[in-house]
Amino acid sequence: MKLIKVENKKHISEFHNFPKSLYKNDKNYIAPLDVEIESIFDRNKNSYFKHGTAIRWILQENNKTIGRIAAFINEHKAYNNKQATGGCGFFECIDNREAAFALFDKAKEWLSGKGMEAMDGPINFSENDNFWGLLVDGYTQQAYGMPYNKKYYKEFFEDYGFNKYFEQYSYHLDLSKKFPERFWKIAEWVSKKPGFSFEHFKFNQTDKYINDILEIYNEAWKFHDNFTPMNPDDLKKIAKDGKLFIDEEFIWFAYHDNKPVAFFVMMPDLNEVLKKINGKLNFFSKLKLLYYIKTNSFTRTRISIMGVIPKYQRYGIESAIFWHLDKVMKRKPWYKEIEMSWVGDFNPKMIAIYESVGGVKAKTHISYRHLFDENAEFEPYSSIPLENRKLKEKA
Repeated sequence: MKLIKVENKKHISEFHNFPKSLYKNDKNYIAPLDVEIESIFDRNKNSYFKHGTAIRWILQENNKTIGRIAAFINEHKAYNNKQATGGCGFFECIDNREAAFALFDKAKEWLSGKGMEAMDGPINFSENDNFWGLLVDGYTQQAYGMPYNKKYYKEFFEDYGFNKYFEQYSYHLDLSKKFPERFWKIAEWVSKKPGFSFEHFKFNQTDKYINDILEIYNEAWKFHDNFTPMNPDDLKKIAKDGKLFIDEEFIWFAYHDNKPVAFFVMMPDLNEVLKKINGKLNFFSKLKLLYYIKTNSFTRTRISIMGVIPKYQRYGIESAIFWHLDKVMKRKPWYKEIEMSWVGDFNPKMIAIYESVGGVKAKTHISYRHLFDENAEFEPYSSIPLENRKLKEKA
């Protein structure tokens, strides 16, 4: 077996094509867009290279690719841990323990050489809303951005010495079923409380809404481990690249006395189109995407992120947003299902909200952490202490 650093067009092609051959008989696998994955490793397109670095390899035997892996360091977060922590991701491998361990060893060796003492995986060299975690339950077609993998990967990770850092749950909401009546009464009451207002995103005010997201995110997530502020340039790029398929009425904001206090982002599930084009974005695949959008052919959506400033997390704002969203969905009956993903096991409040609207847990992913020092004490991801929020609010 030979590990090869991905450095030229041939290697890049192997990196993208190997998973397609590995999953060719798996009807649930949907290849992500090659150009999207490639942009993660492009210094001119991924802002994380401003404060980090990434590398990737393919593993070959008899000139045939049998595995791949990437490793990366986000310097904004690496040193916020007890052990300096990098990451590995985009792991794919044949059912061969020796091959899998060779890939893990290479990532570990590279990270260790740059001062890292641990690695998380499988993760992404970007935000954690996409390509994050190992699927361990719910082997069905994944929503856009949610990872799909071979069942035997779990044994590889755990046998190598990765420990469960946290679990990630995806809930499915069947739109043909009525929301619980009690939920609607509370939601309607909250939505009409004095001082609160709700509105959806509008492209002609993109800069305003990006600033609102940044204000909410930086306040709501600062209690999380390894918090780093969002990059406004990343949000502008998402808005620009997604203008073709972003539905303005799927992105909502809540305000209290005109101050942004919550936001909610949902997108059509692009995987419904991507499964027909095998990861290749060309003229004909763009036509397919446009056709799906213009003919209202999408049937699924995915909630990718939702944030509420801690001070307002006991006001039921999340319920009020769903109340407004329900009116939108009734005007778009071609949508049959919402995937609410992902929520961590460390966030019981959001889990309770998903269940209160009738969501059913459908998929589980795991984010793992491997400590390079076998004698070091492993600590799983911790929940956000409510007491700390209260103290912060009074300060």
